[in-house]
Amino acid sequence: MSAKDRGYRAPPWLPGGHAQTIYASLLPRPEVRYRRERFETPDGDFVDFDWLETGATHAPLVVLFHGLEGDSSSHYSRALMLKVKTMGWQGVVPHFRGCSGEPNRLPRAYHSGDYSEVEWMLSTIHARMPHATIFAAGVSLGGSALLNWIGRESTQAAAILTAAAAVSTPLDLSAAGFAIGQGLNRIYSRHFLGTLVPKAMAMARRFPGTLDELMIRRVGSMYAFDEMVTAPLHGFSGAEDYWSRASSKPWLKDIRLPTLVLNAKNDPFIPANSLPGPKEVGPGVLLEQPAHGGHGGFPAAPFPGRLDWLPARLVSFFSSFEGE
Repeated sequence: MSAKDRGYRAPPWLPGGHAQTIYASLLPRPEVRYRRERFETPDGDFVDFDWLETGATHAPLVVLFHGLEGDSSSHYSRALMLKVKTMGWQGVVPHFRGCSGEPNRLPRAYHSGDYSEVEWMLSTIHARMPHATIFAAGVSLGGSALLNWIGRESTQAAAILTAAAAVSTPLDLSAAGFAIGQGLNRIYSRHFLGTLVPKAMAMARRFPGTLDELMIRRVGSMYAFDEMVTAPLHGFSGAEDYWSRASSKPWLKDIRLPTLVLNAKNDPFIPANSLPGPKEVGPGVLLEQPAHGGHGGFPAAPFPGRLDWLPARLVSFFSSFEGE
C-alpha cells in the first residue's frame, strides 16, 4: 500500500505539533458508557476490559489499546468509542496492567513491546466472540505493542483480526526516547512521570527487592525511568536494550494483515526522520504521514475544535474490510 495524505488539515489557530497535541487533550470528552469486566491472566494477575454499552451483538468489534498512562477515559478512547457506537458497532478498551485504577497483584507493568499481553488480550476477546469481525487500534505505546504482535505473529494475527491501525506510534523507541527528553518535550516527560513514578515507588514498597525505591525517587527523565523501572521489571538489561528490542519498526516488513500506520510529521517527540518509508514495510501496511496532527491529537475545525477526524479515519479504514 502506498503512503497518502487522507485529508487531515489542522485548524488555522493551531499551527504546531505541541499545540495540536495539547489542545486535543483539553477538548471536552464525549460521554461514553462502559461495562467493566475483569479477566484473570495466565500468570495469576488480572486485566480490566471496558466494554462499550451498545446493545449490538453481531456487529464488528473495535478493540482499542491505549497509550502510556492512558485508559478508557482518554480523549482518543472516548472519541473512537463514540464513533464506534454511532456506527452500530461494538467496542472494548482493555487496560494495560496498572492503568484501570487499581494496583495489580504482580510486580509487572506494561511497555511498548508488550506483544505477549496484546496476544493474550486479543485471544481472550476472540474466544469470547469467535464469530465477530474484530478490528484493533493502538495509540502511541498501545500501537507499538500491537504492531510488535502483528509483525512477529503474522499468521495468528490474521486468524484473529480483520485489520489493524496504529496511531502516533513511536516506531523507533530510541529516536522517540531521546526526543521526549529535549526542549519543550520535557513537558510530556513530567506529565507521564507524574503518575509513573508514584506507581513504581508503591510497587517497590509492595515487593521489596524488586525495584530500588531510592533511585526511583531521583528519576527525572523517561530514559531514567525505563532504566530503573521498565527494564528490570520486564527482563531488559537497561533502557537502551529495551528501546532496541521493543521497537516495532523492524517488524513492519513482516506485517501481512491490512494495517494503517498513521504518524503526523510534526509529532513533538517522534522525529519525522525516524518514520519508515514504503520499502521498510510489508505489503499489508498503509503508511499515512500527514504534515500536521501532533501526537494522538488531530483536532478538527471549526472552533473551538472537535475530536472526530481521527475516529472517522480509523472507522473508514476498518469499514473497507468489514465484509472480509
